[in-house]
Amino acid sequence: MLLKEICVVEVASCGRDAGIVEAARLMRQHHTGNLIVVDDPHGDRVPVGIVTDRDIVVEVLASELDLAKTTVAQIMSAKLVVAGGAEDISEALERMRVHGVRRLPVVDHDGSLVGIVTLDDMLRLHAAQAIALADLVSKEQDREHRARR
Repeated sequence: MLLKEICVVEVASCGRDAGIVEAARLMRQHHTGNLIVVDDPHGDRVPVGIVTDRDIVVEVLASELDLAKTTVAQIMSAKLVVAGGAEDISEALERMRVHGVRRLPVVDHDGSLVGIVTLDDMLRLHAAQAIALADLVSKEQDREHRARR
């Protein structure tokens, strides 16, 4: 299965110059705990970083930074790990494991943001596949039991 088949395409994002309060409002509006930071938020949206709700708490609030003066660029994680939409989910999962990331922005062939896949998405997919396998075993056992009556 390819990433473009499972990624969430409505990705919450902002530009580097977004303020912390604006970032928190966007997270609330989109019901997410992260924003992909992009160059040209109204254009190609090439990912350059990620900021999470935890970043806001740990880097801004706990450090008592000025909310009115602090920008997303100051606290974002700039070492962003991305994947192409045509990649297989197993490749993406391995990349997430190797780099220790829970979120993987998905980009097109030009590097523009087209979606995001998270650890939660991967867990849901794998759980559904495990349930399907368990159901198959159960149905096979039922069929065998009926055949031997």
